[in-house]
Amino acid sequence: MVDIKTLKQLIKLMVDNDLTELDIEAEGGPVKLKRNSQSPGVQLVPAVAPPIAHSPTQAPPPAQAPSAQAVDDPDDGSATIDSPMVGTFYTASSPDAKPFVSVGDRVDAETVVCIVEAMKVFNEIKAEVAGTIEKVLVETGQAVEFDQPLFTVKPG
Repeated sequence: MVDIKTLKQLIKLMVDNDLTELDIEAEGGPVKLKRNSQSPGVQLVPAVAPPIAHSPTQAPPPAQAPSAQAVDDPDDGSATIDSPMVGTFYTASSPDAKPFVSVGDRVDAETVVCIVEAMKVFNEIKAEVAGTIEKVLVETGQAVEFDQPLFTVKPG
């Protein structure tokens, strides 16, 4: 089972992004949350984990860093902007539109940096940190996981 702090973060994520359902794989097993759009409460639904078949050539998933936390090199001072949900990553609002941000762009906490589509809902993702975009770590159209780093940001 997921700890209460994580559940509270997931519930806030659902409310902030007006999601009615969230289905994730956590350390303690699968978690499925459903929210009735007419009532403010969230219901925890027991989820049964489907068997996962890993091919021998498939590497284990990378370790995930918490949101806006320092990346591998602590002297570097860089932070990451992480995906708040599982979905499909997009750098722009449409295929022919200009990307929300590019390498070298300055962002603040409220800057929309990308879109993550989850269950046919397009969710704008904000930077939640201030600084300059150093790297875009994900390709447009790529599937992303909960807490997966999407961008590196040099604070300042």
